[in-house]
Amino acid sequence: MIAHTPNMTDYEDTRRGFMLEVPEYFNFAVDVIDRFARDERKLAMLWTDAGGTRKELTFAHFRDASSRVANALRALGVEPGDRALLVASRIPAWWEALLGCIRAGVVPVPGTTLLTPKDFVYRSNTAGAVAAFVDEADLAKLWQVREQCTTLKHIVSFDSTSLGAHVYDALLETQPLTYDGPATKSDDPCLIYFTSGTTGNQKMVLHTHASYPIGHTITGKFWLDLGPDDLHWNLSDTGWAKAAWSSVFGPWICGSAIFVNDAPGKFSAAQTLALMEEHPITTLCGPPTAYRMLVLEPLERFKPKALRHCVAAGEPLNPEVIDTWKRHTGMTIRDGYGQTETVLLCANFPPLHVKPGSMGKPSPGFDLQVIGHDGAPLPPGKEGDIAVRVKPQRPVGLFKEYWKNPEEMAKSFRGDWYITGDRAYADEDGYFWFVGRNDDVINSAGYRIGPFEVESALIEHPAVAESAVVASPDEMRGEIVKAFVVLAPGHTASDELAIELQEHCKRLTAPYKYPREIEFVSELPKTISGKIRRVDLREREKAKKGGA
Repeated sequence: MIAHTPNMTDYEDTRRGFMLEVPEYFNFAVDVIDRFARDERKLAMLWTDAGGTRKELTFAHFRDASSRVANALRALGVEPGDRALLVASRIPAWWEALLGCIRAGVVPVPGTTLLTPKDFVYRSNTAGAVAAFVDEADLAKLWQVREQCTTLKHIVSFDSTSLGAHVYDALLETQPLTYDGPATKSDDPCLIYFTSGTTGNQKMVLHTHASYPIGHTITGKFWLDLGPDDLHWNLSDTGWAKAAWSSVFGPWICGSAIFVNDAPGKFSAAQTLALMEEHPITTLCGPPTAYRMLVLEPLERFKPKALRHCVAAGEPLNPEVIDTWKRHTGMTIRDGYGQTETVLLCANFPPLHVKPGSMGKPSPGFDLQVIGHDGAPLPPGKEGDIAVRVKPQRPVGLFKEYWKNPEEMAKSFRGDWYITGDRAYADEDGYFWFVGRNDDVINSAGYRIGPFEVESALIEHPAVAESAVVASPDEMRGEIVKAFVVLAPGHTASDELAIELQEHCKRLTAPYKYPREIEFVSELPKTISGKIRRVDLREREKAKKGGA
Protein backbone atom coordinates (compact mmCIF):
# COMPACT_ATOMS: atom_id res chain seq x y z
CA MET A 1 0.00 0.00 0.00
CA ILE A 2 1.14 3.56 -0.67
CA ALA A 3 0.92 6.52 1.71
CA HIS A 4 -2.19 8.57 1.14
CA THR A 5 -4.20 11.21 2.99
CA PRO A 6 -7.95 10.68 2.44
CA ASN A 7 -9.90 13.44 0.72
CA MET A 8 -12.36 13.32 3.62
CA THR A 9 -10.69 13.44 7.03
CA ASP A 10 -13.63 14.68 9.15
CA TYR A 11 -17.05 13.36 8.17
CA GLU A 12 -19.20 15.85 10.09
CA ASP A 13 -17.12 18.85 9.05
CA THR A 14 -17.30 17.83 5.39
CA ARG A 15 -21.08 17.48 5.55
CA ARG A 16 -21.51 20.87 7.20
CA GLY A 17 -19.49 22.76 4.62
CA PHE A 18 -20.36 20.83 1.47
CA MET A 19 -22.10 22.33 -1.55
CA LEU A 20 -21.92 21.61 -5.27
CA GLU A 21 -22.26 24.49 -7.73
CA VAL A 22 -24.20 23.88 -10.95
CA PRO A 23 -23.55 26.37 -13.77
CA GLU A 24 -26.13 27.32 -16.39
CA TYR A 25 -24.25 25.37 -19.08
CA PHE A 26 -22.27 22.17 -18.52
CA ASN A 27 -20.95 19.33 -20.64
CA PHE A 28 -18.79 16.61 -19.13
CA ALA A 29 -16.78 16.05 -22.32
CA VAL A 30 -16.09 19.76 -22.76
CA ASP A 31 -15.71 20.88 -19.16
CA VAL A 32 -13.92 17.86 -17.68
CA ILE A 33 -12.26 15.74 -20.39
CA ASP A 34 -11.02 18.74 -22.39
CA ARG A 35 -9.73 20.43 -19.23
CA PHE A 36 -7.53 17.47 -18.27
CA ALA A 37 -6.52 17.05 -21.93
CA ARG A 38 -4.62 20.35 -21.76
CA ASP A 39 -1.82 18.17 -20.47
CA GLU A 40 -1.39 16.10 -23.62
CA ARG A 41 0.37 13.32 -21.69
CA LYS A 42 -2.08 12.91 -18.81
CA LEU A 43 -3.20 9.29 -18.60
CA ALA A 44 -6.95 8.60 -18.70
CA MET A 45 -7.03 4.83 -19.22
CA LEU A 46 -4.73 1.84 -18.93
CA TRP A 47 -6.43 -0.80 -21.08
CA THR A 48 -5.57 -4.49 -21.16
CA ASP A 49 -7.10 -7.63 -22.59
CA ALA A 50 -6.88 -11.36 -22.00
CA GLY A 51 -4.09 -11.72 -24.56
CA GLY A 52 -1.78 -9.33 -22.74
CA THR A 53 -2.30 -6.33 -25.03
CA ARG A 54 -1.74 -3.07 -23.18
CA LYS A 55 -2.76 0.44 -24.27
CA GLU A 56 -2.15 3.72 -22.49
CA LEU A 57 -4.76 6.27 -23.57
CA THR A 58 -4.65 9.93 -22.58
CA PHE A 59 -7.38 12.45 -21.92
CA ALA A 60 -6.23 14.08 -25.15
CA HIS A 61 -7.02 10.84 -26.97
CA PHE A 62 -10.58 10.84 -25.62
CA ARG A 63 -10.95 14.55 -26.39
CA ASP A 64 -10.06 13.96 -30.04
CA ALA A 65 -11.96 10.70 -30.49
CA SER A 66 -15.14 11.99 -28.86
CA SER A 67 -15.01 15.14 -30.99
CA ARG A 68 -14.88 12.95 -34.08
CA VAL A 69 -17.84 10.92 -32.80
CA ALA A 70 -19.80 14.12 -32.20
CA ASN A 71 -19.04 15.33 -35.73
CA ALA A 72 -19.97 11.92 -37.17
CA LEU A 73 -23.32 12.01 -35.40
CA ARG A 74 -24.02 15.46 -36.79
CA ALA A 75 -23.04 14.30 -40.28
CA LEU A 76 -25.54 11.43 -39.98
CA GLY A 77 -28.28 13.84 -39.01
CA VAL A 78 -28.49 12.70 -35.38
CA GLU A 79 -29.51 15.80 -33.44
CA PRO A 80 -29.15 16.97 -29.85
CA GLY A 81 -31.78 15.24 -27.72
CA ASP A 82 -31.93 12.16 -29.97
CA ARG A 83 -31.20 8.83 -28.26
CA ALA A 84 -28.44 6.37 -29.19
CA LEU A 85 -28.11 2.81 -27.90
CA LEU A 86 -24.58 1.97 -26.74
CA VAL A 87 -23.75 -1.72 -26.24
CA ALA A 88 -20.23 -3.16 -26.25
CA SER A 89 -17.68 -4.92 -24.09
CA ARG A 90 -14.92 -3.00 -22.30
CA ILE A 91 -13.30 -1.59 -25.45
CA PRO A 92 -11.93 1.98 -25.53
CA ALA A 93 -14.39 2.86 -28.30
CA TRP A 94 -17.25 2.45 -25.80
CA TRP A 95 -15.87 5.40 -23.80
CA GLU A 96 -15.16 7.37 -26.98
CA ALA A 97 -18.74 6.93 -28.21
CA LEU A 98 -20.25 7.72 -24.82
CA LEU A 99 -18.27 10.95 -24.57
CA GLY A 100 -19.00 11.78 -28.22
CA CYS A 101 -22.72 11.47 -27.64
CA ILE A 102 -22.50 13.65 -24.53
CA ARG A 103 -20.41 16.24 -26.37
CA ALA A 104 -22.98 16.41 -29.18
CA GLY A 105 -25.97 16.55 -26.82
CA VAL A 106 -27.12 13.14 -28.08
CA VAL A 107 -28.46 10.99 -25.23
CA PRO A 108 -26.60 7.66 -24.88
CA VAL A 109 -28.60 4.67 -23.65
CA PRO A 110 -26.04 2.09 -22.41
CA GLY A 111 -26.94 -1.57 -22.23
CA THR A 112 -25.25 -4.81 -21.27
CA THR A 113 -23.79 -7.17 -23.84
CA LEU A 114 -26.15 -9.82 -22.46
CA LEU A 115 -29.12 -8.12 -24.12
CA THR A 116 -31.17 -10.45 -26.30
CA PRO A 117 -32.66 -9.48 -29.67
CA LYS A 118 -35.99 -9.01 -27.88
CA ASP A 119 -34.28 -6.64 -25.41
CA PHE A 120 -32.93 -4.58 -28.29
CA VAL A 121 -36.42 -4.15 -29.68
CA TYR A 122 -37.84 -3.15 -26.31
CA ARG A 123 -35.09 -0.66 -25.49
CA SER A 124 -34.85 0.83 -28.95
CA ASN A 125 -38.58 1.42 -29.29
CA THR A 126 -39.17 2.49 -25.69
CA ALA A 127 -36.35 5.05 -25.82
CA GLY A 128 -37.12 6.03 -29.43
CA ALA A 129 -33.48 5.42 -30.35
CA VAL A 130 -32.32 6.96 -33.63
CA ALA A 131 -28.82 5.43 -33.59
CA ALA A 132 -27.02 2.44 -32.10
CA PHE A 133 -23.33 1.77 -31.41
CA VAL A 134 -22.65 -1.95 -31.02
CA ASP A 135 -19.84 -4.48 -31.15
CA GLU A 136 -19.80 -7.46 -33.51
CA ALA A 137 -21.74 -9.91 -31.32
CA ASP A 138 -24.44 -7.39 -30.51
CA LEU A 139 -24.66 -6.21 -34.09
CA ALA A 140 -25.66 -9.75 -35.05
CA LYS A 141 -28.42 -9.73 -32.43
CA LEU A 142 -29.64 -6.29 -33.41
CA TRP A 143 -29.64 -7.20 -37.10
CA GLN A 144 -32.08 -10.07 -36.43
CA VAL A 145 -34.70 -7.56 -35.27
CA ARG A 146 -33.65 -4.49 -37.25
CA GLU A 147 -37.04 -4.10 -38.92
CA GLN A 148 -38.84 -4.18 -35.57
CA CYS A 149 -36.84 -1.21 -34.24
CA THR A 150 -39.14 1.38 -35.73
CA THR A 151 -37.22 4.57 -34.89
CA LEU A 152 -33.69 3.27 -35.56
CA LYS A 153 -32.03 4.95 -38.55
CA HIS A 154 -28.30 4.38 -38.09
CA ILE A 155 -26.27 1.44 -36.76
CA VAL A 156 -22.55 1.87 -36.12
CA SER A 157 -20.39 -1.24 -35.71
CA PHE A 158 -17.25 -1.04 -33.59
CA ASP A 159 -15.90 -3.99 -35.57
CA SER A 160 -14.98 -4.33 -39.22
CA THR A 161 -17.78 -6.86 -39.76
CA SER A 162 -20.57 -4.43 -40.48
CA LEU A 163 -23.51 -6.47 -41.91
CA GLY A 164 -24.34 -3.29 -43.79
CA ALA A 165 -23.90 -0.96 -40.79
CA HIS A 166 -21.50 1.97 -40.60
CA VAL A 167 -17.99 0.89 -39.57
CA TYR A 168 -16.89 2.98 -36.58
CA ASP A 169 -13.26 3.59 -37.60
CA ALA A 170 -14.17 4.45 -41.19
CA LEU A 171 -16.92 6.77 -40.03
CA LEU A 172 -14.55 8.68 -37.75
CA GLU A 173 -11.42 8.94 -39.90
CA THR A 174 -12.74 11.79 -42.06
CA GLN A 175 -14.18 13.80 -39.15
CA PRO A 176 -12.53 16.92 -37.66
CA LEU A 177 -10.73 16.76 -34.33
CA THR A 178 -12.75 19.65 -32.92
CA TYR A 179 -16.50 19.99 -32.46
CA ASP A 180 -18.24 23.35 -32.64
CA GLY A 181 -21.82 22.31 -31.96
CA PRO A 182 -24.20 24.08 -29.57
CA ALA A 183 -23.45 24.09 -25.84
CA THR A 184 -25.59 21.94 -23.57
CA LYS A 185 -27.57 23.48 -20.75
CA SER A 186 -27.17 21.91 -17.34
CA ASP A 187 -30.75 20.66 -17.31
CA ASP A 188 -30.67 19.20 -20.82
CA PRO A 189 -31.07 15.40 -21.10
CA CYS A 190 -27.67 13.71 -20.89
CA LEU A 191 -28.04 9.98 -20.25
CA ILE A 192 -30.73 7.30 -19.97
CA TYR A 193 -30.29 4.07 -18.06
CA PHE A 194 -32.80 1.29 -17.92
CA THR A 195 -33.11 0.10 -14.32
CA SER A 196 -31.45 -3.24 -13.70
CA GLY A 197 -34.77 -4.95 -13.20
CA THR A 198 -34.42 -6.89 -9.94
CA THR A 199 -38.18 -6.37 -9.59
CA GLY A 200 -40.90 -5.27 -11.99
CA ASN A 201 -40.60 -3.80 -15.46
CA GLN A 202 -37.54 -1.82 -16.42
CA LYS A 203 -37.90 1.95 -16.24
CA MET A 204 -35.99 4.64 -18.12
CA VAL A 205 -33.97 6.78 -15.71
CA LEU A 206 -33.15 10.18 -17.19
CA HIS A 207 -30.14 12.15 -15.95
CA THR A 208 -29.20 15.69 -16.92
CA HIS A 209 -25.88 17.11 -18.11
CA ALA A 210 -24.79 18.74 -14.86
CA SER A 211 -26.54 17.09 -11.93
CA TYR A 212 -25.34 13.53 -12.55
CA PRO A 213 -21.70 14.12 -13.61
CA ILE A 214 -21.11 16.89 -11.08
CA GLY A 215 -22.93 14.88 -8.40
CA HIS A 216 -20.44 12.07 -8.89
CA THR A 217 -17.83 14.35 -7.31
CA ILE A 218 -19.28 12.87 -4.10
CA THR A 219 -18.72 9.35 -5.43
CA GLY A 220 -15.23 9.88 -6.77
CA LYS A 221 -13.72 12.25 -4.23
CA PHE A 222 -15.18 11.10 -0.93
CA TRP A 223 -15.95 7.38 -1.36
CA LEU A 224 -13.57 6.17 -4.07
CA ASP A 225 -11.11 8.62 -2.48
CA LEU A 226 -9.50 9.49 -5.80
CA GLY A 227 -7.01 12.09 -6.93
CA PRO A 228 -5.09 12.86 -10.13
CA ASP A 229 -2.36 10.28 -9.45
CA ASP A 230 -4.67 7.31 -8.89
CA LEU A 231 -5.37 4.32 -11.13
CA HIS A 232 -8.87 3.08 -10.35
CA TRP A 233 -10.30 -0.31 -11.31
CA ASN A 234 -14.04 -0.85 -11.43
CA LEU A 235 -14.96 -4.48 -12.11
CA SER A 236 -18.39 -3.76 -13.55
CA ASP A 237 -19.60 -4.25 -17.10
CA THR A 238 -20.10 -1.17 -19.26
CA GLY A 239 -23.83 -1.86 -19.44
CA TRP A 240 -25.06 -0.71 -16.06
CA ALA A 241 -25.02 2.50 -14.06
CA LYS A 242 -22.08 1.45 -11.88
CA ALA A 243 -19.92 2.05 -14.96
CA ALA A 244 -21.08 5.68 -14.96
CA TRP A 245 -20.31 5.89 -11.24
CA SER A 246 -16.92 4.28 -11.22
CA SER A 247 -15.64 3.96 -14.80
CA VAL A 248 -16.55 7.40 -16.15
CA PHE A 249 -17.81 10.31 -14.05
CA GLY A 250 -16.48 9.49 -10.57
CA PRO A 251 -12.82 8.89 -11.52
CA TRP A 252 -12.51 11.32 -14.41
CA ILE A 253 -14.05 14.29 -12.60
CA CYS A 254 -11.21 13.76 -10.09
CA GLY A 255 -8.59 13.54 -12.85
CA SER A 256 -7.84 9.88 -12.10
CA ALA A 257 -6.93 7.26 -14.65
CA ILE A 258 -9.01 4.11 -14.93
CA PHE A 259 -7.80 0.55 -15.37
CA VAL A 260 -9.79 -1.60 -17.80
CA ASN A 261 -9.43 -5.32 -18.42
CA ASP A 262 -11.46 -6.55 -21.38
CA ALA A 263 -11.45 -10.27 -20.69
CA PRO A 264 -14.23 -12.48 -22.07
CA GLY A 265 -16.13 -15.03 -20.02
CA LYS A 266 -17.05 -15.16 -16.38
CA PHE A 267 -15.31 -13.27 -13.61
CA SER A 268 -12.06 -14.90 -12.49
CA ALA A 269 -11.02 -14.18 -8.92
CA ALA A 270 -7.50 -15.57 -9.49
CA GLN A 271 -6.97 -13.40 -12.58
CA THR A 272 -8.28 -10.32 -10.75
CA LEU A 273 -5.74 -10.77 -7.96
CA ALA A 274 -2.98 -11.38 -10.50
CA LEU A 275 -3.76 -8.15 -12.34
CA MET A 276 -3.54 -6.17 -9.09
CA GLU A 277 -0.13 -7.70 -8.52
CA GLU A 278 1.01 -6.78 -12.04
CA HIS A 279 -0.38 -3.24 -12.47
CA PRO A 280 -0.19 -0.15 -10.20
CA ILE A 281 -3.92 -0.17 -9.42
CA THR A 282 -4.48 1.98 -6.33
CA THR A 283 -8.22 1.65 -5.77
CA LEU A 284 -10.73 -1.12 -6.44
CA CYS A 285 -14.51 -1.12 -6.76
CA GLY A 286 -16.41 -4.38 -7.14
CA PRO A 287 -19.79 -5.95 -6.46
CA PRO A 288 -20.26 -8.14 -3.38
CA THR A 289 -20.31 -11.19 -5.64
CA ALA A 290 -16.72 -10.49 -6.71
CA TYR A 291 -15.45 -10.04 -3.18
CA ARG A 292 -17.19 -13.24 -2.06
CA MET A 293 -15.21 -15.05 -4.74
CA LEU A 294 -11.95 -13.23 -3.99
CA VAL A 295 -11.93 -14.31 -0.34
CA LEU A 296 -12.12 -17.95 -1.45
CA GLU A 297 -8.66 -17.55 -3.03
CA PRO A 298 -5.39 -18.09 -1.09
CA LEU A 299 -5.14 -14.44 -0.02
CA GLU A 300 -2.10 -15.12 2.17
CA ARG A 301 -0.09 -15.10 -1.09
CA PHE A 302 -1.74 -11.92 -2.49
CA LYS A 303 0.79 -9.08 -2.87
CA PRO A 304 -0.85 -6.13 -4.68
CA LYS A 305 1.49 -3.71 -6.40
CA ALA A 306 -0.12 -0.45 -5.25
CA LEU A 307 -3.61 -1.16 -3.86
CA ARG A 308 -4.61 1.03 -0.92
CA HIS A 309 -8.40 1.39 -0.94
CA CYS A 310 -11.34 -0.94 -1.69
CA VAL A 311 -15.06 -0.31 -1.98
CA ALA A 312 -18.13 -2.40 -2.79
CA ALA A 313 -21.57 -1.53 -4.13
CA GLY A 314 -24.63 -3.16 -5.62
CA GLU A 315 -25.86 -4.88 -2.46
CA PRO A 316 -24.59 -4.76 1.13
CA LEU A 317 -21.43 -6.79 1.68
CA ASN A 318 -21.56 -9.49 4.32
CA PRO A 319 -19.47 -8.83 7.48
CA GLU A 320 -17.63 -12.15 7.17
CA VAL A 321 -16.27 -11.15 3.75
CA ILE A 322 -15.16 -7.73 5.04
CA ASP A 323 -13.37 -9.39 7.98
CA THR A 324 -11.64 -12.00 5.81
CA TRP A 325 -10.39 -9.42 3.30
CA LYS A 326 -9.04 -7.15 6.04
CA ARG A 327 -7.35 -10.03 7.85
CA HIS A 328 -5.35 -10.91 4.74
CA THR A 329 -4.83 -7.52 3.06
CA GLY A 330 -5.03 -5.01 5.90
CA MET A 331 -7.68 -3.08 3.93
CA THR A 332 -11.29 -2.52 4.90
CA ILE A 333 -13.85 -2.87 2.11
CA ARG A 334 -16.03 0.23 2.41
CA ASP A 335 -19.62 -0.34 1.36
CA GLY A 336 -21.44 2.33 -0.63
CA TYR A 337 -25.13 2.66 -1.39
CA GLY A 338 -26.91 4.34 -4.26
CA GLN A 339 -29.11 3.57 -7.23
CA THR A 340 -29.37 3.91 -10.98
CA GLU A 341 -31.41 7.02 -10.10
CA THR A 342 -28.71 8.61 -7.94
CA VAL A 343 -25.07 9.13 -7.21
CA LEU A 344 -23.66 7.83 -3.91
CA LEU A 345 -26.25 8.30 -1.15
CA CYS A 346 -24.66 6.58 1.81
CA ALA A 347 -21.28 4.99 2.53
CA ASN A 348 -18.61 3.93 4.94
CA PHE A 349 -16.40 6.91 4.15
CA PRO A 350 -12.65 6.72 4.93
CA PRO A 351 -12.77 8.63 8.26
CA LEU A 352 -15.69 6.55 9.57
CA HIS A 353 -15.32 3.51 11.77
CA VAL A 354 -16.83 0.64 9.81
CA LYS A 355 -19.55 -1.37 11.46
CA PRO A 356 -19.39 -4.52 9.30
CA GLY A 357 -22.68 -5.04 7.51
CA SER A 358 -23.75 -1.41 7.83
CA MET A 359 -24.30 0.89 4.85
CA GLY A 360 -22.45 3.66 6.67
CA LYS A 361 -23.69 7.24 6.92
CA PRO A 362 -25.39 9.65 4.46
CA SER A 363 -23.29 11.34 1.78
CA PRO A 364 -22.44 15.03 1.88
CA GLY A 365 -25.05 16.96 -0.06
CA PHE A 366 -27.94 14.63 0.82
CA ASP A 367 -30.53 14.61 3.57
CA LEU A 368 -31.06 10.85 3.73
CA GLN A 369 -33.55 9.52 6.26
CA VAL A 370 -35.49 6.41 7.19
CA ILE A 371 -39.13 7.53 7.08
CA GLY A 372 -42.56 6.10 7.80
CA HIS A 373 -45.70 6.12 5.67
CA ASP A 374 -46.54 9.63 6.92
CA GLY A 375 -43.22 11.01 5.64
CA ALA A 376 -41.83 11.62 9.11
CA PRO A 377 -38.29 10.43 9.98
CA LEU A 378 -38.36 7.38 12.24
CA PRO A 379 -36.46 6.94 15.52
CA PRO A 380 -33.34 4.76 15.73
CA GLY A 381 -33.99 1.06 15.35
CA LYS A 382 -37.30 1.48 13.54
CA GLU A 383 -37.50 -0.01 10.03
CA GLY A 384 -38.85 2.20 7.24
CA ASP A 385 -38.29 3.53 3.73
CA ILE A 386 -34.91 4.96 2.73
CA ALA A 387 -35.76 8.41 1.40
CA VAL A 388 -33.99 11.48 -0.01
CA ARG A 389 -35.31 14.94 0.83
CA VAL A 390 -36.07 16.81 -2.41
CA LYS A 391 -37.79 19.92 -1.01
CA PRO A 392 -37.24 22.79 -0.66
CA GLN A 393 -34.15 22.08 -2.81
CA ARG A 394 -33.55 19.09 -5.04
CA PRO A 395 -30.05 17.69 -4.38
CA VAL A 396 -27.38 17.58 -7.06
CA GLY A 397 -26.95 13.98 -8.22
CA LEU A 398 -30.60 12.89 -8.26
CA PHE A 399 -32.19 11.81 -11.54
CA LYS A 400 -34.57 14.16 -13.31
CA GLU A 401 -37.41 11.68 -13.93
CA TYR A 402 -38.56 8.27 -14.98
CA TRP A 403 -38.85 9.28 -18.59
CA LYS A 404 -42.33 8.94 -20.09
CA ASN A 405 -43.56 7.26 -16.90
CA PRO A 406 -45.66 9.65 -14.78
CA GLU A 407 -47.24 6.77 -12.87
CA GLU A 408 -43.88 5.60 -11.56
CA MET A 409 -42.90 9.18 -10.75
CA ALA A 410 -46.03 9.60 -8.67
CA LYS A 411 -45.32 6.37 -6.76
CA SER A 412 -41.70 7.30 -6.07
CA PHE A 413 -42.23 10.73 -4.52
CA ARG A 414 -44.04 11.25 -1.22
CA GLY A 415 -44.35 14.79 0.09
CA ASP A 416 -40.85 16.20 0.46
CA TRP A 417 -39.18 12.88 -0.28
CA TYR A 418 -37.94 10.63 -3.08
CA ILE A 419 -38.66 7.06 -1.98
CA THR A 420 -35.84 4.72 -3.02
CA GLY A 421 -37.87 1.52 -2.66
CA ASP A 422 -35.33 0.12 -0.19
CA ARG A 423 -35.94 -0.60 3.49
CA ALA A 424 -33.54 0.07 6.34
CA TYR A 425 -33.20 1.31 9.89
CA ALA A 426 -30.72 3.74 11.43
CA ASP A 427 -28.94 3.07 14.70
CA GLU A 428 -28.20 5.50 17.57
CA ASP A 429 -24.94 6.55 15.89
CA GLY A 430 -26.59 7.44 12.58
CA TYR A 431 -25.40 4.37 10.67
CA PHE A 432 -27.87 2.88 8.20
CA TRP A 433 -28.59 -0.87 8.13
CA PHE A 434 -30.08 -2.37 4.99
CA VAL A 435 -33.12 -4.63 5.36
CA GLY A 436 -34.06 -5.25 1.72
CA ARG A 437 -36.05 -4.05 -1.23
CA ASN A 438 -39.70 -3.48 -0.39
CA ASP A 439 -40.57 -6.59 -2.38
CA ASP A 440 -37.78 -8.65 -0.77
CA VAL A 441 -38.92 -8.36 2.87
CA ILE A 442 -40.46 -11.62 4.09
CA ASN A 443 -43.62 -11.60 6.21
CA SER A 444 -43.72 -14.89 8.11
CA ALA A 445 -46.41 -15.46 10.75
CA GLY A 446 -46.48 -11.73 11.44
CA TYR A 447 -42.69 -11.32 11.63
CA ARG A 448 -40.95 -9.09 9.07
CA ILE A 449 -37.62 -10.60 8.06
CA GLY A 450 -35.00 -8.94 5.86
CA PRO A 451 -33.12 -11.37 3.60
CA PHE A 452 -29.72 -9.74 4.05
CA GLU A 453 -29.39 -10.62 7.74
CA VAL A 454 -30.07 -14.30 7.03
CA GLU A 455 -27.72 -14.30 4.03
CA SER A 456 -24.99 -12.74 6.17
CA ALA A 457 -25.43 -15.47 8.78
CA LEU A 458 -25.24 -18.18 6.15
CA ILE A 459 -22.06 -16.88 4.57
CA GLU A 460 -20.26 -17.08 7.91
CA HIS A 461 -20.45 -20.85 7.56
CA PRO A 462 -17.37 -22.20 5.75
CA ALA A 463 -19.49 -24.36 3.43
CA VAL A 464 -21.33 -21.36 1.95
CA ALA A 465 -19.92 -19.35 -0.95
CA GLU A 466 -23.10 -17.39 -1.65
CA SER A 467 -26.78 -17.43 -0.81
CA ALA A 468 -30.09 -15.80 -1.63
CA VAL A 469 -32.96 -15.72 0.83
CA VAL A 470 -36.56 -15.25 -0.34
CA ALA A 471 -40.15 -15.74 0.74
CA SER A 472 -41.70 -19.09 -0.10
CA PRO A 473 -45.52 -19.53 0.16
CA ASP A 474 -46.66 -21.49 3.20
CA GLU A 475 -50.21 -22.44 4.11
CA MET A 476 -49.68 -22.04 7.85
CA ARG A 477 -47.36 -19.01 8.10
CA GLY A 478 -48.23 -17.22 4.87
CA GLU A 479 -44.57 -17.14 3.93
CA ILE A 480 -41.48 -18.93 5.18
CA VAL A 481 -37.80 -18.12 4.82
CA LYS A 482 -36.16 -20.16 2.09
CA ALA A 483 -32.45 -20.08 1.29
CA PHE A 484 -30.81 -20.94 -2.02
CA VAL A 485 -27.18 -21.81 -1.29
CA VAL A 486 -24.13 -22.03 -3.53
CA LEU A 487 -21.50 -24.17 -1.81
CA ALA A 488 -17.83 -23.29 -1.47
CA PRO A 489 -15.31 -25.61 -3.15
CA GLY A 490 -14.77 -28.86 -1.27
CA HIS A 491 -18.27 -29.09 0.18
CA THR A 492 -21.11 -31.39 -0.91
CA ALA A 493 -24.85 -30.87 -0.59
CA SER A 494 -26.67 -33.12 1.84
CA ASP A 495 -29.62 -33.16 4.22
CA GLU A 496 -27.16 -33.17 7.10
CA LEU A 497 -25.49 -30.01 5.82
CA ALA A 498 -28.87 -28.31 5.40
CA ILE A 499 -29.70 -29.02 9.04
CA GLU A 500 -26.26 -27.79 10.08
CA LEU A 501 -26.83 -24.51 8.24
CA GLN A 502 -30.25 -24.08 9.85
CA GLU A 503 -28.78 -24.54 13.32
CA HIS A 504 -25.95 -22.17 12.42
CA CYS A 505 -28.48 -19.45 11.49
CA LYS A 506 -30.44 -19.98 14.71
CA ARG A 507 -27.27 -19.24 16.68
CA LEU A 508 -26.46 -16.06 14.74
CA THR A 509 -29.92 -14.55 14.21
CA ALA A 510 -33.22 -14.51 16.04
CA PRO A 511 -34.55 -18.10 15.92
CA TYR A 512 -37.64 -17.16 13.91
CA LYS A 513 -35.41 -15.92 11.06
CA TYR A 514 -33.71 -19.21 10.23
CA PRO A 515 -34.38 -20.68 6.75
CA ARG A 516 -37.00 -23.41 7.13
CA GLU A 517 -36.08 -24.66 3.66
CA ILE A 518 -32.64 -24.82 2.03
CA GLU A 519 -32.03 -25.64 -1.60
CA PHE A 520 -28.50 -26.15 -2.89
CA VAL A 521 -27.89 -24.63 -6.34
CA SER A 522 -24.89 -24.24 -8.66
CA GLU A 523 -25.48 -20.52 -9.23
CA LEU A 524 -27.90 -17.70 -8.43
CA PRO A 525 -29.82 -15.60 -10.97
CA LYS A 526 -28.28 -12.14 -11.21
CA THR A 527 -28.39 -8.92 -13.12
CA ILE A 528 -25.26 -7.98 -15.04
CA SER A 529 -24.45 -5.63 -12.16
CA GLY A 530 -24.08 -8.60 -9.86
CA LYS A 531 -27.29 -8.03 -7.95
CA ILE A 532 -29.16 -11.18 -7.04
CA ARG A 533 -32.53 -11.40 -8.78
CA ARG A 534 -34.52 -12.59 -5.79
CA VAL A 535 -37.66 -11.89 -7.80
CA ASP A 536 -36.81 -14.87 -10.05
CA LEU A 537 -36.45 -17.15 -7.05
CA ARG A 538 -39.68 -15.87 -5.47
CA GLU A 539 -41.60 -16.44 -8.68
CA ARG A 540 -40.13 -19.94 -8.94
CA GLU A 541 -41.37 -20.70 -5.44
CA LYS A 542 -44.83 -19.31 -6.17
CA ALA A 543 -45.11 -21.42 -9.30
CA LYS A 544 -43.96 -24.53 -7.48
CA LYS A 545 -46.22 -24.10 -4.46
CA GLY A 546 -49.14 -22.34 -6.10
CA GLY A 547 -48.71 -19.22 -3.98
CA ALA A 548 -50.57 -16.05 -4.79
